[in-house]
Amino acid sequence: MSDMRTAQRKISPVLDHVVINVMGQLDEAAAQYMRLGFQLTERGHHTLGSSNNLAIFGTNYLELLGYLPGRETMRADLWAHPPGLSGLVFKSVDADLVYATLKDNAVPVMEPMSFARPVELPGGAQDARFKVIRVAGDEVQNGRTFFCHHDTPELVWRPEWQTHANGATEIVEFVIASQQPARTAALYERMFGAPLLTPMGGGFSFSAGAATIFVLDPAAVADRYAGAALASEDGTDRMVALVFKVALLDTPRAVFDAAGVSFKPYADGIIVSHTDAANVALGFTA
Repeated sequence: MSDMRTAQRKISPVLDHVVINVMGQLDEAAAQYMRLGFQLTERGHHTLGSSNNLAIFGTNYLELLGYLPGRETMRADLWAHPPGLSGLVFKSVDADLVYATLKDNAVPVMEPMSFARPVELPGGAQDARFKVIRVAGDEVQNGRTFFCHHDTPELVWRPEWQTHANGATEIVEFVIASQQPARTAALYERMFGAPLLTPMGGGFSFSAGAATIFVLDPAAVADRYAGAALASEDGTDRMVALVFKVALLDTPRAVFDAAGVSFKPYADGIIVSHTDAANVALGFTA
């Protein structure tokens, strides 16, 4: 392959969205996140059988993903992952390019898959359409890493959905706890090419658009996020924490105080325990 073709196939990490697996607890998880000051979209239903509520930010979003009663056997592969943060999703500008690049980089990858979900709008329902390109096999423990190509981004990033009572404007950190950070982080350098990773105490980080992805050993996670994140009981990797950008920390503080939600300081702001947010520690930084 020529250097020119390699350059043409270069893909860059930009966070598109994160997935929180709530299984059959969509109502309960949605209530938790609204209590935390997130505005959620109306319940959506994928053509593949799963359902969701979204919290939309400036360039990325959060997805509460689960199933309705009687649909637990649809997309059963998703529900094999433990409840909590289970999806790290990057933006795709060209699904075929992403697929070819990952194959060239010896990353096991599934062919692009298309699906949709109806979106209720004042003028009537329209179909939000997507293509996803997923890393295959056992490369990612207890979750998924994939790319999402939005055929209809205007049906996702709508201004009326981007204002949140807690002041969150963007997801700025995504945290993976791993007892072998070098092994776990190496996948992402294979995906996007070297040099990607920045070494740090307890692991590695890399930039992904508005966000930074951290791959840290459990002790470093506990130290950095004030013990708010869950720990893997069997020593396997877990996606465990998110951090949101706010203009003022007083904004989420006021929401949490009014709702009776406990929070505590951490190095860069305040953080809510995973026990109050569907198994995900949620930090807020100004």
